[in-house]
Amino acid sequence: MTAGDLPVRRVRMEYPADFDPAWVPGYPEFAYAANGVSMMPYYEPYFIRSVRSTLDELDPALRARTEQYLGQEQQHQNQHVAFNGIIHTRYPKVATWERWLKHTCDRLWRKRSQKFNVAFAAGSETIAFVMARWADRRLGSLFVGADAQASTLFLWHLAEEVEHKTAAYDVFEAIDGSRLRYAWATTVSVFIIGWFISLSIFSMLKADKRLFHPVAHFRLVKLGLGLAFELLPTLFMSAFPGHHPDDLADPAFLPAWLQSFDPDTATMPLWQPPPMSDR
Repeated sequence: MTAGDLPVRRVRMEYPADFDPAWVPGYPEFAYAANGVSMMPYYEPYFIRSVRSTLDELDPALRARTEQYLGQEQQHQNQHVAFNGIIHTRYPKVATWERWLKHTCDRLWRKRSQKFNVAFAAGSETIAFVMARWADRRLGSLFVGADAQASTLFLWHLAEEVEHKTAAYDVFEAIDGSRLRYAWATTVSVFIIGWFISLSIFSMLKADKRLFHPVAHFRLVKLGLGLAFELLPTLFMSAFPGHHPDDLADPAFLPAWLQSFDPDTATMPLWQPPPMSDR
């Protein structure tokens, strides 16, 4: 099963010299969590290698769309590497966790089968899609007062996760399709993502002297539970025979906003936060 084209948007992001890595002033815990998710540049090369290894096994139409998907993933990696360099200036410990994540992904690539690696990519893309849908429903509370450039980076990335939600899964289905392998690989991905994001968050809390603030932990638990209540049922359902990511309803805002990309200037319109929050 294939769908429409996946345009490779070479987005240009620029950050001011005084950019604050805790870029949501009234809600730094959300910035910490998003910065943790920004370790994905060390996940995405694993996806890219895994899916690229199958190209010669795919039919021409699926291969063409898969190459577009890989192009989108490469752009995500490029932009987050640049963003993470700024994060490291204030939170150098995060760079350590990124190196460990890279080591983990390299080990998976070497030790696991091609089928597992592609199943891992497919399951991880489902996780990313659910994150996008969860964020889309909470734009009015999560991004209030947030830095416009950082918000635009994350929302562009999430919007493309919605756009290519079927891409890795279609490759997995073409070369394997084992539901047990998909369920196991997705479970492994959840634990790896959760572990490394948690390490990064606690490093940022410690650096900003918020490690023992009850409010900070309350907000993080609220964020985590809210995402888990959406993520876990969707992942459980996705492991059943006959499921396809097309069965998942797209969010309302992000796909429409993505159409505003300007190819001449390589920019997305800067995110304009709503004036009030129900946080």
